[in-house]
Amino acid sequence: MKKIIVFCTLAFALFVTCKKNQLDGKSRIHGVVAHHEKKIPFATVFIKFNAKDSPGSDTSAYDAKVRADKDGHYDIKCYKGDYFLYGYGYDYSIDSPFVVVGGVPVHLRNKEDREIAVAVTED
Repeated sequence: MKKIIVFCTLAFALFVTCKKNQLDGKSRIHGVVAHHEKKIPFATVFIKFNAKDSPGSDTSAYDAKVRADKDGHYDIKCYKGDYFLYGYGYDYSIDSPFVVVGGVPVHLRNKEDREIAVAVTED
């Protein structure tokens, strides 16, 4: 009986400490949202957990989002796992701004720091 209790306690501890595909972990994804090398200020980066492929352009299908700063930089702290990032913003460098979108899959290991550019193009 004692072995069963020890096993259950260890299994529970392992389950609780091995978080994947969530925010606020010890891994980090950061970079810029860019359209033809032009940084897109205040773009939104949508995050899909446990995904290697795009869930599409419906942003309600994503699990979280972050806002890029005025220079197009974004920063996400998360746990190890697979993520799909989908960038959405406006290119104001022309007279009539237009929507730019694009995405990229990301795989993270524990405590990994990845710099990933989210390339966007005209919608």
